[in-house]
Amino acid sequence: MQSPQIFSKLVIPATIAAGPGPGNTDTRVLEAFAGAGIADHMHGDVLRGMIECKHMLRQIWGTENTHTFGVAGTGWSGLDVMFSAVMPGDKVVVFVNGTFSGIDGLTVRMKAATAEELAANPLDPQPASVTIINVPHGQSVTGEIVDAALAEHKPKWAAMAHWETGSGRINDIQGFSDACEKHGAMGLVDAVSSLGVEDFRIDDYPGVAGWASCPQKGICCLPLTYAPVSLTDRYVDTLKTTGTRSFVHHPLMEARHWGIIDGQDVEKGTYHRTHSAYAVAAFHEALRIALQQTVAQRAKDYTHHEAALRKAVAAMGCEVTSNMTSLVVLNLPGALAGREMELVQNCRARNFGIWPTLSEPVQVRIGILNLLSEATIRDIVVRFGQAIEELGGSVDHAAVNAALERHYRVAVAAE
Repeated sequence: MQSPQIFSKLVIPATIAAGPGPGNTDTRVLEAFAGAGIADHMHGDVLRGMIECKHMLRQIWGTENTHTFGVAGTGWSGLDVMFSAVMPGDKVVVFVNGTFSGIDGLTVRMKAATAEELAANPLDPQPASVTIINVPHGQSVTGEIVDAALAEHKPKWAAMAHWETGSGRINDIQGFSDACEKHGAMGLVDAVSSLGVEDFRIDDYPGVAGWASCPQKGICCLPLTYAPVSLTDRYVDTLKTTGTRSFVHHPLMEARHWGIIDGQDVEKGTYHRTHSAYAVAAFHEALRIALQQTVAQRAKDYTHHEAALRKAVAAMGCEVTSNMTSLVVLNLPGALAGREMELVQNCRARNFGIWPTLSEPVQVRIGILNLLSEATIRDIVVRFGQAIEELGGSVDHAAVNAALERHYRVAVAAE
């Protein structure tokens, strides 16, 4: 019998997570995770933490919806909970303008497919009840596009990403909500990249019935903690009528786990899953940080520092095609076109974690999640400039520095 192979201890170096997400987790959150002194998930302090988390989430989302809570896992877990209300045969229109809204579309097609449609193509079903509206990469979904599609198809549900990280585009949430109200559709919104970054209140968008986000981007928590969701009374009433075939990601069972039963906060929830006291502690601290900083101030900081990064890469000859404030999506200078993956891999080898786009056309994505300081932006700019030069490109460092100086000095003067 062979001896077991014991690998050496895994050591992962400190990196700058300058991609679309996960973002750099605040040390306070890491300390809360590691410092939780118990594993008993039914301990009184853990349950109190969960109660406080759901109330803090309501403040961050900007909502009075009682069905606002966290789903154990990554953003995909939260999205799966939200999309669980879509049943086979439901008529749905999904707006796609990048990688992740495309996966949302696949999720909806799997849930809306009849048994026969799913069996015909289990991994890529094409249900007759689902319409995918494809908007070209690099363009935003507009209210006009949504209005026209809902007027034509008259769906029960409509789904859209608020911020599409695959292409770095912000989609028209006001136009989406208005069109859903106008045509009687229930909106479902992927807010994975916008929550905690943009200053908005979901109660201002009555056409949207369900929202889902993630813990590791704007909330800046560990990836495997809790994905925030918020579901309106209309969503919940519909779910009570139709049911859902999901157990693990059943929206109402998940809500009961957080002490939300029949639309009311109760003292003690109903068991649904074994969660982690460590995750609760980390999530709780991440929400506290967001409220202490305020969403409004974070949104202002993201806008400020994204503009600096945008000006710096433009001075290097790059073309920025995104309009998100936590992420810059760009085309490299013409002489380096086609070498995006090579540049990204070179950066990662130096613990500088930028990303390519995951669909055509291949572009470079540089994110600033929880990297909101002039010093950090300057560090990112220097590293990116070096990466361009290593591929044989040229960088006018004087022009880049001048762009940063103008941006930050003007900001200081304005204060």
